[in-house]
Amino acid sequence: MTTQRRVVLVTGPSGAGRSTAIHVLEDLGFEAIDNLPMGLLVRLLEPSNPTPPMALGIDARNRDFSTIGFIELAAKLGRMEFVDPSILYLDCSDEMLLRRFSETRRRHPVATDASPATGIRQEKELLAPIREIADTLIDTSALNVHQLREEVERWFAPKGGRHLAVSIESFSYKRGLPRGLDMVFDCRFLANPYWRPELRAADGRNGDVAAYVQSDANYVTFFDRVVDLLIELLPAFRNEGKAHLSVAFGCTGGQHRSVAVAEAVAKALAEGGQQVAIRHREMERRALNVRPE
Repeated sequence: MTTQRRVVLVTGPSGAGRSTAIHVLEDLGFEAIDNLPMGLLVRLLEPSNPTPPMALGIDARNRDFSTIGFIELAAKLGRMEFVDPSILYLDCSDEMLLRRFSETRRRHPVATDASPATGIRQEKELLAPIREIADTLIDTSALNVHQLREEVERWFAPKGGRHLAVSIESFSYKRGLPRGLDMVFDCRFLANPYWRPELRAADGRNGDVAAYVQSDANYVTFFDRVVDLLIELLPAFRNEGKAHLSVAFGCTGGQHRSVAVAEAVAKALAEGGQQVAIRHREMERRALNVRPE
C-alpha cells in the first residue's frame, strides 16, 4: 500500500492570518513553503519520499496565481495516489481586515493603487470559488494569534495533542553564549576530564569521559534536579503554546563536561517520551575544521 504524503494548501485573503497558520504548521512538523509558484509545486512531491507532511502557502501574491489554476492544482493533487491533499482557508470579515491594514499602514497587494477596502473586496471575489471547495475553514475575525494557533493545532496536530520539540545543546563558554537559548546550565563545577591525559582527546560521548564526569560528587544531585525541573516545566511550556524549547549546557571548552551532561539529559527526556534533538556546537565546529576565532 502506498504511503500518502499529507499536503495542506493554505490560502485566504491577505491579513486573515495565512502566514501565522503556516508557521504553526511548521512548528507541528510540516515542511512549510510560502509563495511558491504553483507551476513548481508538483515537482516537489516525489512518491519515493512521502514524509514529512507539507504546508504550502498560496495566495493572490503568487507569481502565477489564478483561481482556475489553484482549483486545477488541487484536483491534480487529489488524483495522485501518494498525496493526501486538503485546503485550509483562513477567512476574516471585511471590517476586521480593513482595521488590520489600517493599523499596519500597508497597501493591499491586490490593489496597490487603490484603497485597502477595494483590494479586500477584489481579493475576496477572486478567492470565492476556492473558499467554496476548502476542506477546513477558519474565520479569524475574532481570534488573536494565540487563539489562531490553538485552532490550527486542533485541526492539524498529530494524534496525541500538540508537541513540544526540545533541543539539547552543548557549547563552549570560550565562544560565549549561543543565541536563541531558553535555558542555560553551567557545568564548569564538575570534574574536568581535560586534566586526565588519557581522556583529553576524547569528548563527552565517550563512555570513559562520561563516567569520569559522573563520578563527581555533585553530578547526581545536579543531573536529577535538572531533569526533574525540565519534566515539570515542559507541560507548562507546551500549554502556553511554545513549540520549541532550547536547553543548553556549557563548559570551558565545550568538549567534555557539557557534552556528557547534554547526552545524559537528552537520553532521560527521550526515554520519557519527549521529542528531543541533540546538538554539540563545539563538536560541529571541529568536524568542519573551523579555526578558533
